[in-house]
Amino acid sequence: MAPLPKHRHSTQRKGKRMKTRLINFPKLVKCGNCGKLMLPHKLCGYCKK
Repeated sequence: MAPLPKHRHSTQRKGKRMKTRLINFPKLVKCGNCGKLMLPHKLCGYCKK
């Protein structure tokens, strides 16, 4: 039989644990030349500028 938890975990502690499971979406910016979305500080994959 598995042991039961001895102490209650606070909601703050639970939130810290769950924060690591958050999905990190890439930050996208519009290309100044063609207007397509691209990663910042990278060349545009569509117009190569």
